[in-house]
Amino acid sequence: MKLQPLADRIIIQPLSAEEVTRGGIVLPDTAKEKPQEGKVVAAGKGKVLDNGQVQALEVKVGDIVLYGKYSGTEIKDKDGSALLIIREEEVLAIVK
Repeated sequence: MKLQPLADRIIIQPLSAEEVTRGGIVLPDTAKEKPQEGKVVAAGKGKVLDNGQVQALEVKVGDIVLYGKYSGTEIKDKDGSALLIIREEEVLAIVK
């Protein structure tokens, strides 16, 4: 399934959560925190302003970003991998 986000939306592939704590404890799936870091796999054209102009997005495909814990809408790709559709304003930071 090929997705093209509209306007100021982006599609993120969440990075996997850590499975072992710093102390060496292995975490089961039920105890893992929801990931807040992911890779941008697709981006829309930008936000349409009131005057009709399109403001380009700051994030681009390939960026690693941080986002809010409960942001966006989660979907499944045809491969079964989880993807997240969020607005650019829900992105907290770009990891450099």
